[in-house]
Amino acid sequence: MTATFKTLDELDLTNKRVLLRADLNVPVADGKVSDATRIERLVPTIREIVKHDGKAILLSHFGRPKGKVDPEFSLEQVCSAVADQTGHPVGFVATDWNDVSAAKKAIDAAPAGSVLVLENTRFHPGEEANNPELAQRMASLGDVYVNDAFSAAHRAHASTEALAHLLPAAAGLAMQAELEALEAGLGKPKKPVVAIVGGAKVSSKIDLLENLVTKVDGLVIGGGMANTFLHAQGHGVGKSLAEKDLAETALRIMDKAIDSGCAIILPIDAVVSWHFKADSPTRLYGVDAIDPDGMILDIGPSSIERITGAIDDAHTVVWNGPMGAFEMNPFDAGTVAIAKHVAKRTHDGKLVSVAGGGDTVSALAHAGVKDAFTYVSTAGGAFLEWMEGKPLPGVEALKK
Repeated sequence: MTATFKTLDELDLTNKRVLLRADLNVPVADGKVSDATRIERLVPTIREIVKHDGKAILLSHFGRPKGKVDPEFSLEQVCSAVADQTGHPVGFVATDWNDVSAAKKAIDAAPAGSVLVLENTRFHPGEEANNPELAQRMASLGDVYVNDAFSAAHRAHASTEALAHLLPAAAGLAMQAELEALEAGLGKPKKPVVAIVGGAKVSSKIDLLENLVTKVDGLVIGGGMANTFLHAQGHGVGKSLAEKDLAETALRIMDKAIDSGCAIILPIDAVVSWHFKADSPTRLYGVDAIDPDGMILDIGPSSIERITGAIDDAHTVVWNGPMGAFEMNPFDAGTVAIAKHVAKRTHDGKLVSVAGGGDTVSALAHAGVKDAFTYVSTAGGAFLEWMEGKPLPGVEALKK
């Protein structure tokens, strides 16, 4: 694929101060990072900068300090995790985003090949406002800019959008890998393409569904949102989670799918329980005969067979959202079965598989196949907006 965005190899990194927009917004428990996945993905770019005697100067937000300095959200607490992942000493630069002169002196005094973390960009209200003056102060700290935080690319913030226009700019290696994977998923995929969309609510994914039916050959709908579509078709869904007021929206999406030549694949049987808790009694029903007092909590074996058949016909699968209440046994069976089938087809070289979204990543990890997909995105909101077909400001700013 010919990149439409600038890449790291197009920048001169030698002895340069490299402002690296990272995503260090990682979970922290008892002062320690509990999941370093996002930091792990930064390592190749950091090493490439250091290899050229550049200074890797990491910019990131952390939590929601609402534009004010709050020690609870200081990035100093993640520095040890960055050092552990890179195997390189990491310095913390206390940064006053109103006056960066002290930070500039600290950066200039650091030796070539240093890795430095600046303070939380959201300690200044201008970050989320995409303030040009704040971006200018940030730019004064570096010679070139690299964005390796796809997960923050859907926000037009000072450190993700405005800053990219002030210095020579490019995508980092993690950002490049993500964009290339997404291009293979929906941009210029190998057809047929099947999208799998699950989760609780249609209301949070209307834009996503309307975009997908115009781009894919088959759309699998599962999870609680499938109940809304089943209700719209006239099926009783008992006490299941369903947005019955969105029946017309569901029918409109189905009509649009027909016009676009996209097959909608809904459950044909379901695992029903009368209690929303793990290991509660269950019974299998066809979707035309759901117990009025029961709740649909997973897809049934006939639905699994139907979905795996569609996957067998596909060359590309894009996945966002589980098929059922996968956090609880036995309602994880449908999600696990589909995930393992996609993983096997991918392993056999018959499928390009791209997945993303917080619940999706957790579900694939639960199924033991997170590393068996072609690409799994950790970028929740950005991944969803990409699937919706929306331009991402942090990516647009890197285009040639």
